[in-house]
Order: sequence, then structure tokens, then C-alpha cells
Amino acid sequence: MAEVSDSVVVVSETAIQQKILVVRGIPVMLDSDLALLYQIETKNLKRQVRRNLNRFPSDFMFELSDEEAINLRCQNVTSSTHGGNRYRSFVFTELGVAMLSSVLTSEVAVQVNIAIMRAFAAMKNYLSRQSQLSAEVESLKAKVNLLVEQREGDLESMNDLSEDLRTEIGMINQAIADLSMKIEEKKNAPR
Repeated sequence: MAEVSDSVVVVSETAIQQKILVVRGIPVMLDSDLALLYQIETKNLKRQVRRNLNRFPSDFMFELSDEEAINLRCQNVTSSTHGGNRYRSFVFTELGVAMLSSVLTSEVAVQVNIAIMRAFAAMKNYLSRQSQLSAEVESLKAKVNLLVEQREGDLESMNDLSEDLRTEIGMINQAIADLSMKIEEKKNAPR
């Protein structure tokens, strides 16, 4: 997690990335996870945010609905409301986390924010690469389907040719048989 040594905070990017959740299709971080990283109590983080609500529009921060909070509890196996969080959590988007640096001014907060911004950037790069790979896979699938359709068309054409060829061969065989009969008739005919 976060360690302080001589006023320098060291935060594992992997530890931060594990704290990034997707809610409403948006990558976010929970207030409690941020408070833990900033080494402050969640109630103090929320207090600072409430004092500066004008800095946190809905695309920076929003409060979880009851259903979202229950879903997160189920997914993350967190404690129930007894002994757990009595209030719905705030979740912060990348922009909201960046704005927190103007509200929380301790050296720890500054260093943690830098690490969090790097983690969000790494996650965006990863998602971008995944998106590119998905697009490439879809393109390859389309090409394979086109090739399969072409091959099926070629096979149908070959079958059509085979039918035509069989008909012609049958006609040739019939003509040869007719010629053979005429030759036999001529051989057997009196001179």
C-alpha cells in the first residue's frame, strides 16, 4: 500500500489498480480506499469533499445508490452495515481524484495522487490495447467468414461444374455407345 519514508510516499501501482472499480460503466475509486491510501479517516475525506462540493460535479464524484452499494458489498465481500459503513460511499472518477489533490494538501496526498494518476493512465492504456485487440479479432473473424463464404461459393460452383461435366461425359459416353453400335452394324451388314 502506501508507505511514508522521509516525506516520500511509495504506493504500489498494482495495489492502486486493484482498488479501481467500474460503476455505471466508469472506472472509479471508493472514498474508503482513497482515505486508506491518503492515510486519513474516511469521514475526514468526506468532510473535506463536502466543504468543497462545488469542485466535485457528477462526472468527478457521485454517491452510490443503495443497490450499487449492496452489489459492491457482495462482489468485494465487505462487512454488512453492522460495524461497516453506515453511509453510502462516494466514488471518485479519475477527474475527481485529481481534484482531491486541491482539497487534500498533505505531502502524502500529493504523492498518492501522482501514483493514482499513473494507475489510471496504465489502466486506460490496458483498456485501449484490449479494445484494439478486440477490433483486430473482429476484423479477422469477418475476413475468415468472407473466406468461408467464398469457399462455399467455390464448392457450389465446382458442384455445378461437376453436374455439367457429368452430363457432358454421359452424353459423350452415349455418343460413343451409339458410334459403337453403328460400327457393329456396319461390320455385320452384308456387302
